[in-house]
Amino acid sequence: MEFGRKAPPLAVVVMGVSGCGKSSVGERIATINGMPFLEGDQLHPAANVEKMAQGIPLADDDRLPWLDRIGEEIRTAQETSLGLVISCSALKRSYRDRLRQAADGHLAFIFLDGSRDLLLSRMQARQGHFMPATLLDSQLQTLERPTGEANVVTVAIDNTLDDIVALACKGLSGMAVNGGDYHAG
Repeated sequence: MEFGRKAPPLAVVVMGVSGCGKSSVGERIATINGMPFLEGDQLHPAANVEKMAQGIPLADDDRLPWLDRIGEEIRTAQETSLGLVISCSALKRSYRDRLRQAADGHLAFIFLDGSRDLLLSRMQARQGHFMPATLLDSQLQTLERPTGEANVVTVAIDNTLDDIVALACKGLSGMAVNGGDYHAG
């Protein structure tokens, strides 16, 4: 299910707290739509990864250089017209606005939303990830839900992966370019 090849967003950020499935959903959406996928966690400076691995929450000063690197990747994708699907927690509106500015407004978000219990069980079940489950509550406290923001598709994560991807693609297909901005349509 492609999400509108006539006018796809030049970049799609799959966002949410740790454990919501950003990578799995992002990879599938990218594959379905013939776009590259980039794991945003790979762009974290080593100091950020070390801090999180030690159970220390990141502060804005830690996140802003990381968000700027993500913004650079988005701009590069726009310049090459390849499009991009990228995972990024984008927990605060100011973070999302920073990414929107980097993308010159040509950006859509998929917000993967779930209960604390479901998120915690997913985080506890995964292996080899640097982010400990002990940081979930700090992420939930930092999260500013993107309610009312333009170009955001919210999908509940208590569905199967296939259903989550289908719902996300359906939501994205309702967006079209109008005067350089994306609008639900």
